[in-house]
Amino acid sequence: MQSEHQGPFHCFRDDAMGEDDATALAARIRAGEVSALDVTRAAIERAEMAQPVINGLVATDYDRSLLLAQRLSRPEAPFAGVPTFIKDNTDIQGLPTRHGSAAVPSNTASKTSPFAEQMLAQGYLCLGKSTLPEFGFNATTEPVHGAATRNPWNLQYSSGASSGGAAALVAAGVVPVAHANDGGGSIRIPAACCGLIGLKPTRGRVVDNEAAKTLPINIVSDGVVTRSVRDSAGFIAAADEYLRNPALPRVGHVRGPSGKQLRIGVVLDSVTGHKTDPKTRKTVEATARYLEKLGHIIEPMDAPIPASFPDDFALYWGLLAFGVKLQGRKLMHPQFDKRQVDGLTNGLERMFRKKLWKLPAALWRLKRSQQDYARHMSEYDAVLTPVLGQTTPPLGHLSPTVPFDQLFDRLTRYVCFTPLANTTGAPAISVPMALTDAGLPVSVQFMARHGDERTLLELAYALEADHPLPLISRLGDIRYAGDVALMA
Repeated sequence: MQSEHQGPFHCFRDDAMGEDDATALAARIRAGEVSALDVTRAAIERAEMAQPVINGLVATDYDRSLLLAQRLSRPEAPFAGVPTFIKDNTDIQGLPTRHGSAAVPSNTASKTSPFAEQMLAQGYLCLGKSTLPEFGFNATTEPVHGAATRNPWNLQYSSGASSGGAAALVAAGVVPVAHANDGGGSIRIPAACCGLIGLKPTRGRVVDNEAAKTLPINIVSDGVVTRSVRDSAGFIAAADEYLRNPALPRVGHVRGPSGKQLRIGVVLDSVTGHKTDPKTRKTVEATARYLEKLGHIIEPMDAPIPASFPDDFALYWGLLAFGVKLQGRKLMHPQFDKRQVDGLTNGLERMFRKKLWKLPAALWRLKRSQQDYARHMSEYDAVLTPVLGQTTPPLGHLSPTVPFDQLFDRLTRYVCFTPLANTTGAPAISVPMALTDAGLPVSVQFMARHGDERTLLELAYALEADHPLPLISRLGDIRYAGDVALMA
């Protein structure tokens, strides 16, 4: 269903949820100020209001979530009673998992995936499944077999991907936090498009999902998109308690900026040779100037990435498409129909077949990228980059119906900063810092050393303190300081 609204759109209202983030909402539930049942009912009403407009849902589980909310008597988990959605490439028992593709028949999962169990152990109540592009391959959530997911800030624009449904639902105020996962930027990209915090954890910080275990290089990390830094910090703290990986330093519960001086490298253009667009560049430069005022050492640095990386990652992207078409019946459903995959999946597979002979060397270089990155970062605490090479595009620009060669060129110009964190396993975070003339958020990315989510969260807190994340419901309160959007 195509929305008649022209945007922006939100469903924040004076109900049991209000404008609370997940941390505040959980605290009110624990204190008995509001019941989990009333919160769940409010979230369901918001979801039903939002779905015809932004199209962020593919399945709902309202009856079960209401029953669980009603039975919640001792909310001891950190986010007990807070409603959320799980992305539709992750199994929830009793709900279908279709991976955003017409090639996957509607099926009901017999069990809940290990990561979803880890997330729900924090007390979240799952209201259903959120949208994604086919197999998470695209950077916009525009499936060929259904309606596009729209950006609540401006409904004519993309919500990003592949966790586009999650980001749209959180930005619109349906829920304060939602599941996302990231194989090339799919937490950070939709967070950037929709003005949210998107933290990609270090590889091994959270439970691996099933797909990650089958990959020659595990590039996939699961996490959440949120409307506040403290919600992302709370998620990571609880995840770290659930899975204590001895190979990684503990994050702990980060509650604010550290105040210590950091050495931060700045990268403005990617090694693809495509220049970052002016608005995005100005936002990164303004963020760097602000960090310098806070006392940090800011230095231009070369991208911590070899010139071969874009082609190597593109080949790996093609390998994933090849593997899905070859093993879809085994990996997803016995009745998987490869004839139904979209133009992007087919194009990536064809590209991979033509360049198959390059795969061994590309895999070797991608596996080595963690060591290369660590060497580049040895003298830096963090690196500041754009999240994306360009501001959020209108719907249709990255549609899988666009001819493949043209679409692939557009994607490589757009998604040129996020994939490095996936191959290296490094943590990275997206933080909104400005708005375009079309009213769309522009975000910056920070990357840190392996295992150092703490530094990323501390930086995000420092930025949030003077640049509070804007809510759509408060658009009239936004003023500008230079090129950075601030809340009045």
